[in-house]
Amino acid sequence: MNLSQNQRYGLRKFIKDLENFRGRHTELVSVYVPKDYDLNKVINQLSQEQGTASNIKSSSTRKNVQDALERMIQHLRLFKRTPENGLAAFSGNVAEREGQSDVQVWSIEPPVPLNTRIYRCDKEFVLDILKDMLEEKEVYGMIVMDRRDANIAILKGKTIIPLLKTHSEVPGKFKAGGQSAPRFARQREGAAKDHYKKVADYAKEKFLTYEGLKGIIVGGPGPTKYDFIEYLTDQLKRKIIGVKDLSYTGEFGLQELLDKSQDILANEEVSKEKQIMFKFFEMLAKKPGMVAYGAQDVLDKLKKGVVETVLLSEAVPEEKILQFEEEAMKQGSTVVIISVETREGVQLRDMGMNAAILRYELSS
Repeated sequence: MNLSQNQRYGLRKFIKDLENFRGRHTELVSVYVPKDYDLNKVINQLSQEQGTASNIKSSSTRKNVQDALERMIQHLRLFKRTPENGLAAFSGNVAEREGQSDVQVWSIEPPVPLNTRIYRCDKEFVLDILKDMLEEKEVYGMIVMDRRDANIAILKGKTIIPLLKTHSEVPGKFKAGGQSAPRFARQREGAAKDHYKKVADYAKEKFLTYEGLKGIIVGGPGPTKYDFIEYLTDQLKRKIIGVKDLSYTGEFGLQELLDKSQDILANEEVSKEKQIMFKFFEMLAKKPGMVAYGAQDVLDKLKKGVVETVLLSEAVPEEKILQFEEEAMKQGSTVVIISVETREGVQLRDMGMNAAILRYELSS
C-alpha cells in the first residue's frame, strides 16, 4: 500500500521541521534503528560514542555532541522495545545563537519498515531515507522458487519485505539402493507437484486480498517457474506482470529478481501516471467543469471540498506540496505527485504544475 494521506502529511511535516536546522560543526546526531534490532545495542554504541567525543578539540563542539548523545540515549530508554517498523531519531543543539544551549530530540516510527542502521554526526540531519518513503510506491508481489525452495515477498519501492519461505520434500537426484528408476522418478515428480501446490496456496493466501497489489513478478532458475505458474489461481495468473530467469533462490534470488525487473516496474509506474493525466486532459476537453488547474484555483476548490484528486508536478516546491496535502487531508482528497519524465507530466508542469479532478461538475 502507498502511504495514507495522514501518514504522508505527518512524515512530510516531520521532515520539513528538521531540514531547517543546521549545525555549526558536525554536531547534529541522526540515528536509524532497523525493525527487530535490539535498542540496547544502539544505546550502548551511543554511550561509547560519548566517550569518543571527549577527544573533540573544540570545547563547544565537544559539549554539543556529548549533550546531543546524552539526550538521545535518554530518549531511546523511554522505549520498551524497538517499534514495529524501526525508529528514526534525531538530536542536537538547535539554539539560534552560538554559545547558547537548546538541545532537542525528535523521533518517528517510519510508515514502512526500516532496513538500514545509521549513526551519524553531521552539520545537518540525515533525512534522505525518510524522504524516499514519501515517493509514491506501488506494491508488487514477488515469488522466487525452484523445485526445492520458495520465497514469497512484497516489493514496496526498492524495499523487499519477506512474507514467508518454504522448502520442498523433493528427493535429491540420486535414488536409494534397490529403488527402481521409474518409481524414483514418480516420487520426485509427485513431491515437486506437492511443492508447487503448497507454494500456490501460500501465494493465494498472501496476495489474493492484499490491498493495493499492482502485480506479481515470478522468478527462478530453469523452467520450474513456468511449471509452478500453472498451479496458481486464474486471478493470480492475471496479476503476473513478468517472469524472470534467475541464478539464485532465497534472499539472493529476491534481490536478483528486483534487479532484473527494473524495466517492468518503470513501465508500470509510467503507465499509472499517463492514465490519470489522460483522464484529466480528456475531462478538460469534454467536461471542463470537472477539472481545475492553476495553484490558486485548485486550492480554492480543494478548500470547498469538491476535489477528488489533486495532481501536483514533482517540480512544485516542498512547502507547497505540504500545504496541498494538509488541506487534502481535511477534505478526504487524494494527492498524486506526477513526474516530468512523461509528455503528460511535462504538460502539467508547463500549464502551472497544479491541477485537479473534481468530485462533481461545476458550472463554468
